Amino acid sequence: MTTLTETIVAPTGAGTHERKPGSKPFSPLRIVAFIVLLLMAIGWLLPFLWAVATAFKTENDAASGDPSWIGPSGPTTGAFTAILSQGNVWIWAFNSLWTSVAVTLITLAISALAAYAFSRMDFRGRRWLYVVVIAGIVVPPQALIIPLFYEMLAFHLVDTHWGLILPQVVAPAMVFILKQFFDAVPIELEEAARVDGASRFRVFWSIVLPLSRPILASVAIFVFIGAWNNFLWPFLVINDTTLMTLPVGLQTVISAYGVQYAQIMAQAVLAALPLIIVFLIFQKQIVKGVATTGFGGQ
Repeated sequence: MTTLTETIVAPTGAGTHERKPGSKPFSPLRIVAFIVLLLMAIGWLLPFLWAVATAFKTENDAASGDPSWIGPSGPTTGAFTAILSQGNVWIWAFNSLWTSVAVTLITLAISALAAYAFSRMDFRGRRWLYVVVIAGIVVPPQALIIPLFYEMLAFHLVDTHWGLILPQVVAPAMVFILKQFFDAVPIELEEAARVDGASRFRVFWSIVLPLSRPILASVAIFVFIGAWNNFLWPFLVINDTTLMTLPVGLQTVISAYGVQYAQIMAQAVLAALPLIIVFLIFQKQIVKGVATTGFGGQ
């Protein structure tokens, strides 16, 4: 009788926890990188935290030069009450929200269509036109203020929301970012759809855009933040107080009795608060979109 010996061999790697090179959780390089990033985060947060602390001080405590985070009189919301009781803060906030959302949506539409055309379509002069678009990145917006103002004046758009929105919807940098992403989307997906009879726009709408959600979300948030924070153009093109945006409107409620430090800091906090909320809600999309390289949009 033949005896059968069963030899049990453990699968390769079973029971072991191999780490990739450089993936040690407490390597010196990781510790140094963490400390550097922590110091940078603290350096960025300290001015904002100081602004918040000053906003909750009385005007006398804020002007006294006392370096303490809480003034001798204790925390108070007097600066916020003074700001909110003056002017049309809620109207300005609505104007900022409406114009920022409109700028974001129109900019996304224009930039995505232009980027897809430069990425996938072959037409005469495409290369030189793309060079012109990229060259627009280095043109400072301040250099275009005067011609843009005269253009809005000619079209009777001064003191209107559209006069505030339209000059902000052209964003060459966003066209460049989106084109780089579209270039990395496998063209085989589009060719398969074209073979099935899909039109060029259907391919763009049903295939390319869904794959580009992370980068589109990042671009949208960057454009929204830029439109919300924009001060110079709204300051020049809007004179009607009921059409002002929040950054411009808040400047009109500064007291005539000298510099009110607590109120100034309260204005800064009120103007930044919506952006902080937007970032906290969409931070995952921002990080994913910034970290996405090549075809990583699924």
